[in-house]
Amino acid sequence: MEITDVRVFPVEEEKLKGYATITFDDCFVVRDLKIISGTNGLFVAMPSKKRKDGTYRDTAHPLNSEMRNAIESKVLDAYQAAKGGEESSNEEGKTQEEEQPKE
Repeated sequence: MEITDVRVFPVEEEKLKGYATITFDDCFVVRDLKIISGTNGLFVAMPSKKRKDGTYRDTAHPLNSEMRNAIESKVLDAYQAAKGGEESSNEEGKTQEEEQPKE
């Protein structure tokens, strides 16, 4: 399964930094992923629905860490492109400029 499209919609809130929509194999879409600013940097939260007991349950989520990492990487890269690289987006806390090889 390949991620064929990512669209991000930045917002200016304290912790919520944006929403994302991803498309798999040009034929299946998942909407309302959230880009969140956490204590260790940005991360992607899967879409969820509030249950009657007040808890939340993911409505769609990856079944393994490989796919979770692929989704998070593509979404955060698209977010950085939309925001112009303002915030750090990877697990190591490096900015895109730090990750670019020096010429």
